[in-house]
Amino acid sequence: MNATSEIAGRWQTDVVLKRDVFSTVERGRFRTAERDVEAVLRRIDEVPWWSRPVARLLFARESRGLRRATPLHIAPPLLFSGRQELVRGWIDGVAMHIARPQGDRAYFSSAKSVLRRLHRAGICHNDLAKEQNWLRGADGHCYLTDFQLAVCFNRRSRLFRVLAYEDLRHLLKHKRRYLPEALTPAEQRVLARKSWFTRVWMATGKKVYRAITRGIFNFTDREGGGPRLVNDAPAITARLRQHPGVRDVAIAAFPDRRAGTGLYAFIESDPDLSERDIRDFLGAKAGPVAPEHIQLSAALPRNADGTVRTEVLQLIAMNQVELIDNLVASDTERAVIARIVAERRNLRDRFAF
Repeated sequence: MNATSEIAGRWQTDVVLKRDVFSTVERGRFRTAERDVEAVLRRIDEVPWWSRPVARLLFARESRGLRRATPLHIAPPLLFSGRQELVRGWIDGVAMHIARPQGDRAYFSSAKSVLRRLHRAGICHNDLAKEQNWLRGADGHCYLTDFQLAVCFNRRSRLFRVLAYEDLRHLLKHKRRYLPEALTPAEQRVLARKSWFTRVWMATGKKVYRAITRGIFNFTDREGGGPRLVNDAPAITARLRQHPGVRDVAIAAFPDRRAGTGLYAFIESDPDLSERDIRDFLGAKAGPVAPEHIQLSAALPRNADGTVRTEVLQLIAMNQVELIDNLVASDTERAVIARIVAERRNLRDRFAF
């Protein structure tokens, strides 16, 4: 935290959650008037000059959206909002793409209730296509986060109704993925019909948006992974699978204070293979920069169908191991995960500032 910070002396960073051209997001502890609480800080004081106007717009939208949503208890409460720093409360839970609420009727019932309350307060979220913006709390209930694109309305205008419809349609797309058997005929009709706003956006504005964000800014956001996860990780994975001692590979991204976005490779391998062997193997052939962290294990956690549980490895990569417990399905899996957690490589990134 720099000396000119508006919350100097009140904020302590534990871990950097995300860093891109629009903000840096950190998790830590914030001192309120009553006590210290777990919280999340978004700061825009270090964004590049060329992205600052957009960063300020997104920052202002999040501040307005959270201020109005705080009394509803469906999103992180707004604890502080200044010119360049915003602090929101921490919700004990995980994102939908990590929780994977397969067949969870109670969660989707909660999600629909949350959306109804949000819209009654005159807020449209506008970024609910992303599963990482839907949280599954430790209590099993749904919560929303990341209000950077939110718009607040004082009346139910035509634009409000269109945006609220799209919020609902995105929720139903997630429900179709995780709980398709519970979709009602009315919900299926909503899924089948995009609003005029979305049809126009997809035909025009979305193409311009992608050209600017991906072409000029080189900005991608697959679960917050950024361009290295999208562009480099597949090539590294393919190369590692050519090694005879490697049985499987999973690569996760994490915010890194030196590289911006770091890569963490989890490798299921033969016992006689070492990290040095892997780094020499990667360096023997031209390709993307090697992952910042490489961890070899006798086994990786797996789903019932045999696929690697990348959502668990993502939490380990980001050093958010306290969120894993509710995701563990058996004692056998717990033992596999415990060994990986005990040997994790990213401890020095726990206190990034």
